[in-house]
Amino acid sequence: MEKVILAIILVILTGCNINNIPKEEVQNKNETENEVVNMKTDSERKLDLAPTITLNNGIDMPVLGIGTYSLHDDTCINSIYTAIQNGYRKIDTAYMYGNEEEVGKAVKKAINDGIIKREDIFVATKLYPNQYDNPKEAIEEALKKLDIEYIDLMLLHHPGTNDEKAYKAMEEYVASGKIKSLGLSNYYIEEIDNFLPKVSIKPVLVQNEIHPYYQERDVVKHIQDLDIVVEGWYPLGGRGHQTELLNDETLVKIANNHNRSVAQVILRWDYQNDVIVIPGSSNPDHIKENISIFDFELTEEEMKQIEVLNRDEKHDWY
Repeated sequence: MEKVILAIILVILTGCNINNIPKEEVQNKNETENEVVNMKTDSERKLDLAPTITLNNGIDMPVLGIGTYSLHDDTCINSIYTAIQNGYRKIDTAYMYGNEEEVGKAVKKAINDGIIKREDIFVATKLYPNQYDNPKEAIEEALKKLDIEYIDLMLLHHPGTNDEKAYKAMEEYVASGKIKSLGLSNYYIEEIDNFLPKVSIKPVLVQNEIHPYYQERDVVKHIQDLDIVVEGWYPLGGRGHQTELLNDETLVKIANNHNRSVAQVILRWDYQNDVIVIPGSSNPDHIKENISIFDFELTEEEMKQIEVLNRDEKHDWY
């Protein structure tokens, strides 16, 4: 009896030693804690995400996202879900891509699985010129297909008849909160200067073809001087041209200097030029590789070497 009393007093004075807890109980406790950590979203845990840029309307947007052109069905859903798992928080789609519904499903799956909250993801889509006659119907269709409460960024895909009408309809949806930001795609210096005086809300972003063989430096500077962000589509070259670009002797040499891929060098070049990029891929390794560009830097000399590669070689008609 005296030994029991002494043992109780010792426990009170020293506290319970975790070594006296059965190992099975400790293991279960750790597993539970790990489950809680894994269920935390971006707002609750620190992740290696792409940096963000503040747009001219005060909204923050990631500087790198995934493009979804040519991605469809389960391939599209799985690619976007993989991208989100690997830190992507910006997704680019469009009516003409025919995959807004799949994009929405991937985002909702990531939300339901506890990877992100809705406010953690930035989704952009576009109206096509054949929708400009009935823009409100087109906007409602995009909202329905995506089914993610609201659209972070809506762009006009090309200049076209009634593009002003379509943009003004988009402005109404900004006022209602169903669209957060507006932008343009395939608008260059003349088109931008003619368009801006006709609308009330300044675009936050213009998306054009940009890659080392088609750099459009005068256009990029003009748009950026207007306090509008430039985003490059086809950052790794257009269809039928990627092989040549990704095997360019200058780019290969720079990539070897940094122990990186040529794709990473090109995306880093864009980033250092303050150009947003949205490379597309369905390959999980490429998806992970494309976002892994924020832990190295190209030298001033390397940036100049890439600059002289410009050929004014456009890889698509618009």
